[in-house]
Amino acid sequence: MSRNTRITLIFGGFVTAVAAAFYPIFFHPLTHTEDYRQVQKVNRDGINQADIQPVGVWRCPWARRLTLTAPEELAVAMRS
Repeated sequence: MSRNTRITLIFGGFVTAVAAAFYPIFFHPLTHTEDYRQVQKVNRDGINQADIQPVGVWRCPWARRLTLTAPEELAVAMRS
């Protein structure tokens, strides 16, 4: 077997393996949305979303907390 044929088979096998792994993860749910909607409807029956989610507005924990009053101070803080 020539070197090019061997490389092509190895690369093709790798691409096939990746495609076979992604099919049940990504493509099957994408093409069968109604099946998954029915399953989620059954699984979420009786669950009140307001009881699960935390109260309040989410804030980014890594954002700098600014206690500025004037728009000029805000502009200076955004530049730094």
